[in-house]
Amino acid sequence: MKTLLIILFSYTLLFLLSCEKKEEVTYEPSFASPKNFPAIKYPKDNAYAYSRWKLGKKLFYDNALSRNQTINCGSCHQTQFAMADNLAFSLGIDGAIGFRNAPTLANVAYHPYYNFDGGNQSLEMQVLVPIQEHVEFDFNIIEIAKRLANNSEYQNMSKEAYNRELDYYVITRALANFERTLISGNSKYDKYSREETSLTAKELRGFNLFTSSRTNCNACHAGFNFTNYAFANNGLKKEYADEGRARVTKLGADKARFKVPTLRNIEKTAPYMHDGSLTTLYDVVSHYNSGGNNHVNKSNLIAPLGLTQDEMNDLVAFLKTLTDESFINNPLFKNN
Repeated sequence: MKTLLIILFSYTLLFLLSCEKKEEVTYEPSFASPKNFPAIKYPKDNAYAYSRWKLGKKLFYDNALSRNQTINCGSCHQTQFAMADNLAFSLGIDGAIGFRNAPTLANVAYHPYYNFDGGNQSLEMQVLVPIQEHVEFDFNIIEIAKRLANNSEYQNMSKEAYNRELDYYVITRALANFERTLISGNSKYDKYSREETSLTAKELRGFNLFTSSRTNCNACHAGFNFTNYAFANNGLKKEYADEGRARVTKLGADKARFKVPTLRNIEKTAPYMHDGSLTTLYDVVSHYNSGGNNHVNKSNLIAPLGLTQDEMNDLVAFLKTLTDESFINNPLFKNN
């Protein structure tokens, strides 16, 4: 009888363990867009699939993508900084210094083009930029594929995800597939918009200023992602070392014009501007309040605002309501 009980207990334990293992293997996270967001448009050849997402995440955090295998995508796009960096210019291999501030990857699925100068039209193409930049990964997509050719785990994942061996096509598409799921839309402001919470009096005053004709903040930082994706000069400097949009178009009218960034999670993505030259949100508001510096391509919307110190603090308070802690702390996006 005792022997029979032991056998029954063993089979029961094995059954429970097998069920637990099966649950871990079959679990697939949901990346549904918030109700107030449009549906994500995936390319026909790169529709979302969990197998593609897993492969993309693995590549995103793999140092093998850099020439000397010391940094990865997550080195400059860190979850605690809302998939941005806390340096004015991120560091590449051998301590090389970049030439633009690393933007957040939150909601990049909705961008019509990428980089501050709009030089790339798709995420699949954009992921090549840090790989080949000498001050970033300083490598080559073909060489990455060769480096990982004998990695059986990568090859198995690649065949499951794209039905082909790991190559440049798979690497670029898997990374883009992962990045398109980096959706942020659950900030205090979003909850306020859904009537799930209230703003403080200070935050509400800031919101009213933000949307007023007095500041025109939402003329550029418009829509659900708080950007109109336009290229503009905000009078940050009189002279610019960075040509901005003109780096792509070669047009004088585009000199020192940069893509308007999203304001989502702006509290976590300091320092600010294309060159990381402004340290705090108050510094940013102060810059716009001053009307900025004169530049031939400065936007007509940039003019002195005449805000009081209290009003500037109110604007800062509102901007902080755009912080999405659930996005920043989402374990699905962390390197684990």
